[in-house]
Amino acid sequence: MTSPGELERTLRAELRGEVDFGAAARALATMDASNYRRVPVGVVAPRDAEDVAAALRVCADAGVPVVPRGGGTSIAGQATGTGVVLDLTRHMNALLSLDPAARTAVVQPGLVLDRLREAARPHGLTFGPDPSTHSRCTLGGMIGNNACGAHSVAWGTTADNVAELSVTAYGGTGHRLADGWSGAPPGLRELVAANLAVLRTGMAGGFSRRISGYGGLDALLPERGVRLARAFCGSEGTLGVVTEAVVRLVELPPAPALAVLGYPDESAAADAAAGLLAYGPLTVEGMARDLVPDTAALPRGGAWLFVETRDEGAARGLVRAADALDAVVVADPAAQRALWRIREDAAGTATRMPDGGMAWPGWEDCAVPPARLGAYLREFRALLAAHGLRGTPYGHFGEGCVHVRIDFDLASAAGVSRYRSFSRDLADLVVAHGGSLSGEHGDGQARAELLPRMYPPEVIGLFAAYKDLWDPAGGMNPGILVRPARLDENLRFEVLPPTPFAQEVARCVGVAKCRTEETGGPAVMCPSYRATGEERHSTRGRARLLHEMLAGEIVRDGWRSPEVAEALDLCLGCKGCRSDCPVGVDMAAYKSEFLHHHWRGRPRPLSHYLLGGLPTWLRLIARLRAARLVNAAGKVLRVPGLARERNLPEVAQTPFTRTWRPHGPTAGPAPDGIRTPRTTPARVTLWPDTFTNHLAPAAARAAVRVLEDAGLPVTLPTGPVCCALTYVSTGRLTRARKVLRRTLDTFGDTPPDGPVLVLEPSCAAALRTDLPALLPDDPRAHRLAAAVRTFAETLEEHAPHWTPPRLDRPVAGQTHCHQHAVLGDTADRRLRDRAGLTGELSGGCCGLAGNFGFEPGHHAVSVACAEEQLLPSLRDAAPGTAVLADGYSCRTQIAQLSGHRARHLAELLAEALPPDAGQPM
Repeated sequence: MTSPGELERTLRAELRGEVDFGAAARALATMDASNYRRVPVGVVAPRDAEDVAAALRVCADAGVPVVPRGGGTSIAGQATGTGVVLDLTRHMNALLSLDPAARTAVVQPGLVLDRLREAARPHGLTFGPDPSTHSRCTLGGMIGNNACGAHSVAWGTTADNVAELSVTAYGGTGHRLADGWSGAPPGLRELVAANLAVLRTGMAGGFSRRISGYGGLDALLPERGVRLARAFCGSEGTLGVVTEAVVRLVELPPAPALAVLGYPDESAAADAAAGLLAYGPLTVEGMARDLVPDTAALPRGGAWLFVETRDEGAARGLVRAADALDAVVVADPAAQRALWRIREDAAGTATRMPDGGMAWPGWEDCAVPPARLGAYLREFRALLAAHGLRGTPYGHFGEGCVHVRIDFDLASAAGVSRYRSFSRDLADLVVAHGGSLSGEHGDGQARAELLPRMYPPEVIGLFAAYKDLWDPAGGMNPGILVRPARLDENLRFEVLPPTPFAQEVARCVGVAKCRTEETGGPAVMCPSYRATGEERHSTRGRARLLHEMLAGEIVRDGWRSPEVAEALDLCLGCKGCRSDCPVGVDMAAYKSEFLHHHWRGRPRPLSHYLLGGLPTWLRLIARLRAARLVNAAGKVLRVPGLARERNLPEVAQTPFTRTWRPHGPTAGPAPDGIRTPRTTPARVTLWPDTFTNHLAPAAARAAVRVLEDAGLPVTLPTGPVCCALTYVSTGRLTRARKVLRRTLDTFGDTPPDGPVLVLEPSCAAALRTDLPALLPDDPRAHRLAAAVRTFAETLEEHAPHWTPPRLDRPVAGQTHCHQHAVLGDTADRRLRDRAGLTGELSGGCCGLAGNFGFEPGHHAVSVACAEEQLLPSLRDAAPGTAVLADGYSCRTQIAQLSGHRARHLAELLAEALPPDAGQPM
């Protein structure tokens, strides 16, 4: 048997691509988006088809299995393996050609679906199959799983849209597959000829979502044209590696419309779905009320069908024919997108139970003939209840394909036993309704063991013979489809310790939304991945490394792990994953916990003391009245432990708290502009955060001026307060807890009698989330967190009749990433609109991210993050545009990289107030 070291050396000698048998590379490939975990011996990123052939030849000679991997979004375990994982996304990710006239494209397997769709869109074309992971799934993975998506009602599965495939088998032999027997492995034609009756009678008829097993094998029948490429689709990496594909494109309708139909309940919607197929819809998607937090935008009902048609006329005709409680037809593209987001958000909502518990994949995509869907769902709900399980179905009702995540307990022996018994019962239920165990994602390890419940023995035997012709040595993705592993083996939870942190890390189900390369819009996650393109710098990659650190099998240094430390080093702590990740992974919090343990009992990096202790240093500078000296030194000196590319921000000569004087109750303008005394105004406690107080006191002075103009009296805390953000972000959690307890002591046991206004979004987010998380047993922490408000929220809630001054000018700038992730900016948008500030602020992350951009080795990533949205928006801004950023880090990044002076929203409003505004009357 070849040793891993010898195999690695041979692969390095034979391949031009990267070969990595290190702990980090292996840890990143142990899991996909399923419940399963298999540990590979190494990871290879081939540069081209020749590299793939060489890798398969070397591995075959060594007797080591091979698993091809794309985006790693498979939900049944088929993108994990115990041998060598081929990462086809790093180099083999090109769109080689696109022929609009022929409506075809030539793609490499690692090409992300959305890149193909973007290239085809200018020609009025698209690739029909569109799974929900379209922003990160790859064409190779779609071919492997025979992926479908919402539009398969009109445009079919991936197999329906593949014309030719270039495939390399285990051992390095190449095959070119299309229609006809050319390119087939020896013996396949004879195998089909000997099993014509089995193929004609044992493959469950013409059900469109029969994806399970080698479900396309009947495409080799002579009356079906001997479609070799189609038969290969859905083989889940068990037959060979796709190195190139010719795919068919379909025409996009120029003006599609969306009909949303309301029904009394889920079963009624399911019963109605099949009847709509005669009207030629593009999609028929279904979901019930328990997945929709807000139904205001939807027609009356307890469940809905989202039906897309080619034009508005078709949609209205369908509505007239549908027996629905209520309906709405939307032709406006923006309004359609808003409604589709409700349906798409169901994928995230389904991962969590109403009580906050997690729900897991495993039976994500069973399918039955559409006419049977209503009856099937009623029995499915009853089966869940009988096993004491919960889950909320939704999905592609027009093709009878149901998505559901279920609250399995996969960590205890009793829970795993229940998972197994439920799986057997559900398989029997699906088969009883003439369905398929997999309707679009493949069987993997989750369902392959149960294929004999769906197919007769002669079909199972044919599957094995088909596999053996392609892969006689059994080296391609063993344990999947043929001679499968048990569905309750290799569960990823069994290696984790029973700790709260392990439960948090296990939340990452691997759907890889963090791996999207899309920019634009408000989403933040994951800026470091988009800057580097490396899995280890994605939220999922970091979660996988933490998972393996806790497991201790591959990453063996525990909290001292250099692999985990290196991956987390480029985490900006933006908290974007907290809101953008479907399951709410909070990598910033995980990073803090890791750094807390990683540096415990030993000296930390100098930046942790300098930047992490910023509140202490700034208070000392203020006490010594040394701001002028510090600012002068900062212009000529470089501070050890900080990035040499950065200039230090200037410290204010006088902190805000030193100049502030309380005013009595004030008046505010009535709608007619006459100042009218307010009788019981809320008293606003203005939080003097470190950044505003010592570095940007003008923002605080402006906020007081606006608040008093709005009739809101302002007070400050009576003692020292700090949100401990800098200590949290550097993992000094013991110090953070001490600082937060001292802060709570300042307020005492009596909560503030009004809002606690925090001008700095990162500090407000820390008080809302980190404070109660770090001091969960202190009721004062929860009271203070609940009182925290942003500037715009304070005005909207406590001065609703105040009229802001009209600025009537465009704005550009940055929405703080913590505001997006934790606080929300709805109130800010409304306030800007009332003030006549037009335009959108940039989403994403500015890239400075507090201490991140000032730490050595981070400058390039920091600038790359700013170049995604922020800096281009400033370069494109029209003359007279106001540059707006409530976050001090964002304002600093803007000043240092663009030269613009950005201001807090309070400053813009205060500048437009009349001279006597905010003064006592």
